[in-house]
Amino acid sequence: MQILDKRKALAIAPLFRLAFRGFFLFGSLLAMVAVPLWVLAIHGYFNGWQPVGGWLGWHQHEMVFAFAGAIITGFLLTAVQTWTGRPGLSGKPLAALIVLWLLGRICWLLGPPLWLLAAINLLFMLLVILAMAQTLGKVRQKRNYPIVVVLVFFLLAEILNLYGLGIGHPGLQRQGVMAAAWLIAALMGLIGGRVIPFFTQKGLGRPAPVQPWPWLDWALLVVSILIAALEALGWAAQASLWIAGLFFLVTLAHAVRFWRWFDSAVLQVPLLWSLYLAYGWLIIACAAMTLWHMGLLASPSPALHALTVGGVGGLILAMLARVSLGHTGRPLTLPKGFALAFIWLNLAAAVRVFVVGYWYMPALTVAAGFWALAFAQYVCCYGPMLCQARADGHPG
Repeated sequence: MQILDKRKALAIAPLFRLAFRGFFLFGSLLAMVAVPLWVLAIHGYFNGWQPVGGWLGWHQHEMVFAFAGAIITGFLLTAVQTWTGRPGLSGKPLAALIVLWLLGRICWLLGPPLWLLAAINLLFMLLVILAMAQTLGKVRQKRNYPIVVVLVFFLLAEILNLYGLGIGHPGLQRQGVMAAAWLIAALMGLIGGRVIPFFTQKGLGRPAPVQPWPWLDWALLVVSILIAALEALGWAAQASLWIAGLFFLVTLAHAVRFWRWFDSAVLQVPLLWSLYLAYGWLIIACAAMTLWHMGLLASPSPALHALTVGGVGGLILAMLARVSLGHTGRPLTLPKGFALAFIWLNLAAAVRVFVVGYWYMPALTVAAGFWALAFAQYVCCYGPMLCQARADGHPG
């Protein structure tokens, strides 16, 4: 509150006062629509029309780079104001960034020249990186430099994905997506390692959060980035025992952190158990990748969707629910019935990951329905908050 000119800040339309507002809203709308659209396409409802590069390429890019990228952007460009004590992106610059993201979504569906599609999508993430780096650099906040490093690798993964699109190489597209997914997992470990113990302490009224083990946090970040690099290079596309060893180490590290943070009292607080469930899906994803690289699972697909649906989707929804309340000046009390959204999301993950064989296609439809319900509930419950001024009358 002390770093903003209140009069000027309040003159900005509420949706453009801080990055979490527009990106949480539009990112959730994309999640709500894109997954059912993808399933309809699989069932043959759009045989006469498809986005650039086909439905699979669109689905991969939009869920990882567009949806997750939007939520990451909204969270980081809001959090960096708190971290540094410097004003976050707002007003016309923020509105322009949101419009650029929206143009990227339109391009995939309308089919402009590939160079234009690539330029718009890559420019968006480049501007996000520059905004983060500039704000952190002005106060020399080295503690958060690793976040910028992960974002740079995320941009490189998108370049690889779009290069594969340009030359018609599905393998390179997938390598870019897989690398990006595990970079998001690295961010989950980095950010989750800060907020989950802190939120647990605050939510349960404990005297202090569980203190981190810096050596474990750094090791986890480095190995997670290494895994993403192996995915980008295509070296992790085939089962490998030494890569299984890396995934086993990551699984163990995440499990140790979960065990250190967990308190059975979180089971009474939806804003907390939703975070722990999401982190649990991350552990399941890493364990499943270990088993696949050992030759004990037939496909890496369940592991990937444990990560993307249960882990990434679950953590996003849990963070959206809490951050949207706090940053709109409201008590940390969920809207009535919103805990159902967490249940829908985790049901979507369970069905998508564990139902295979003959029931795979029906399960895909059911999972898409649960996923859409979860994000539709967020849009309905939180959309008005995001588009209105803070409840306490302050900027932001």
